[in-house]
Amino acid sequence: MSELKSELKNDLYLRALLRQPTERTPIWMMRQAGRYLPEYREVRKQAGDFMALCKNAELACEVTLQPLRRFPLDAAILFSDILTIPDAMGLGLYFEAGEGPKFERPVRDIASIEKLGVPDPEQELRYVMDAVRTIRRELNGQVPLIGFSGSPWTLATYMVEGGSTKNFSEVKKLMFSEPKAMHLLLDKLAQSVTSYLNAQIAAGAQAVMIFDTWGGVLSPRDYREFSLNYMQKIVNGLTRHADGRQVPVTLFTKNGGAWLGDMAATGCDALGVDWTTDLGTARAAVNDKVALQGNMDPSVLYAPPARIEAEVATILESYGHGHGHVFNLGHGIHPEVNPDHAAAFIEAVHKLSPAFHK
Repeated sequence: MSELKSELKNDLYLRALLRQPTERTPIWMMRQAGRYLPEYREVRKQAGDFMALCKNAELACEVTLQPLRRFPLDAAILFSDILTIPDAMGLGLYFEAGEGPKFERPVRDIASIEKLGVPDPEQELRYVMDAVRTIRRELNGQVPLIGFSGSPWTLATYMVEGGSTKNFSEVKKLMFSEPKAMHLLLDKLAQSVTSYLNAQIAAGAQAVMIFDTWGGVLSPRDYREFSLNYMQKIVNGLTRHADGRQVPVTLFTKNGGAWLGDMAATGCDALGVDWTTDLGTARAAVNDKVALQGNMDPSVLYAPPARIEAEVATILESYGHGHGHVFNLGHGIHPEVNPDHAAAFIEAVHKLSPAFHK
């Protein structure tokens, strides 16, 4: 698909991730396609349920593009879920109203882990690749498409717990009492994520992101052994050039501000930063070796537009002058946010950020 390279009309996001000069700070939002948009809720209703929406390439494409029709965003992100890989491993993913994802068959011992296979992304996960191909075609070079996956540790937490959890008792029990079993699971997941992201890149994703949602529940030692170690394996195995361009890789550990220096050393191109870490502090920690994405508290979007603009100004000043910043929320946009407030957020970044790139 190298002929598509020259057709990308807006490559601000890709340039910022590679710390190349940009005229302003690019912006997109985690969960930008989702429940805060009434048009998303209509399509979700039409699909029947969440996974049916994920598995329909045309509908997944439609909801991916919806925020781009409303807002001048600088990237699209594939509409999917981080639990597609465990689902493809045969654990029986389902969603209970008000309770989030659950698995019929959680894995809690070495025997069940040994039975797990590494899914073929063009077989068991073909619906994701079909969505990537459809979205890339329909974007028609408007903005880059981001592919993504959950991190091995984060996927493992859901697979061992059997769903969402507050105290991580089952996964930590396995980690501390049977580390060999835990490492076997994480290794299979690292292989799965690597092939899954490489297949997304082959299908047309122009950047990829690894979401380590639960890395922050680990001690520094355990984070390095059970989370970062496996993200390092993925970074080492990823396709880094496609379409005649470099394919940037972003790692994001929620509540991982203490480990940004270690994360930067993996060879990734960028790090996501949540709102619990000051961007200036983060920039100093990584010594400008990687780009930074973030990091406004999503709850600021409940505030009036003037307060949103003030927060944008504070974050831009915190990062400071120069390139290598992608503006984003510190986590996903909340479902109750008024879309007009998201518009005010994006407008503030467009208005205030050029001064930091002169």
